Amino acid sequence: MRILVLGGDGYLGWPTALHLSARNHDVGVVDNLVRRSYDTELGTSTLVPIADLDRRASRWQAVSGHTLSVFDADLTDFDAVAAAVAGFSPDAIVHFGEQRSAPYSMIDRQHAVYTQVNNVVGTLNVLYAIAETNPDIHLVKLGTMGEYGTPNIDIEEGFLEVTHNGRTDTMPFPKQPGSFYHLSKVHDSHNLAFACKTWGLGVTDLNQGIVYGQETTETALDPDLATRFDYDAVFGTVLNRFVVQAVVGEPMTIYGKGGQTRGVLNIRDTLACVELALLHPAGRGQFRVFNQFTESFSINQMAVLVTEALDVACEPVHLDDPRVEAQEHYYNAKHTKLTDLGLVPTLLDVDIVRGLAAIVQEHKDRVDPSTMIPTVDWRAASSAGNGSVPYLPSEIGVAR
Repeated sequence: MRILVLGGDGYLGWPTALHLSARNHDVGVVDNLVRRSYDTELGTSTLVPIADLDRRASRWQAVSGHTLSVFDADLTDFDAVAAAVAGFSPDAIVHFGEQRSAPYSMIDRQHAVYTQVNNVVGTLNVLYAIAETNPDIHLVKLGTMGEYGTPNIDIEEGFLEVTHNGRTDTMPFPKQPGSFYHLSKVHDSHNLAFACKTWGLGVTDLNQGIVYGQETTETALDPDLATRFDYDAVFGTVLNRFVVQAVVGEPMTIYGKGGQTRGVLNIRDTLACVELALLHPAGRGQFRVFNQFTESFSINQMAVLVTEALDVACEPVHLDDPRVEAQEHYYNAKHTKLTDLGLVPTLLDVDIVRGLAAIVQEHKDRVDPSTMIPTVDWRAASSAGNGSVPYLPSEIGVAR
């Protein structure tokens, strides 16, 4: 297939592009490199250094013999999106090109507005570009399990059969998002479903859990092919942060009681799930939802797993929860559709934790403990802003 990966310079987009290229698909990468500017804004950096996109692409060609087509485009600029889609003429599009951090979206008004404009408008532009260029293009869009929240019922895969006043219908599962970022994903899902119904597009919405890990088969081939390892309190995922804290001797920071339970998956399983969705595409007019995770843990369980795997005396510290969330709750989410397609899960164990610790040990001198302290308070509705977001709403449509 010809596959366009949006957000192909990012944590998941880059290894996905390599994974698909290694399997002899023709792959194009679209990115405006804005994720890198977030590090500058926040004073953070990836634990594992990463090469610039041009160097990454040229190194991949040297190592593998495969060529990546690179497009510099901002998804909020429709002309740039349409040009990339028309120019590459893909059979499928994998869409990772969104601001992905809940804490970032909750910093202040500007960051909330930026997140929703960037994500929702960008996805709308992609849908229009597909509809106008080639409605047969299969869109695989990254969603999040955070759309569902933590309801006191089992979470189904996208849809729920409801009986009300003696009548029954299948409806989208009720959404209880926990941040302006998660809300942007809910808006995306509604727009995706509407585009399928109205224009006959085929879309797979991947509601992904928390991803851990940094190394894949392809990124391990050369240091210039490495992907990000985020551990800070804004973009870092909890397991990565715990491993970093354990290795450098910092206390593990647990928000609230630590009973928050989430679905998780290994980065290698993310690549496998995307590939399965591409190889078994949605039909024209079909909007389907896959819950993309392999197992679930509470925050406390992850902390125990790390301390036991690394045999360290790293006492957890329970901080006041900066988020507005249930700290103890029922959680049973279904996730069978991808295993039905052939996914063989990579389950979290002590060897994987030790592998992560080895990566941290190698780059230990790059750790900045201060960036792991949470500073974004969900309850503080600040409209002041600091003017540092990549663009303001008035600039929509201006390429950057």
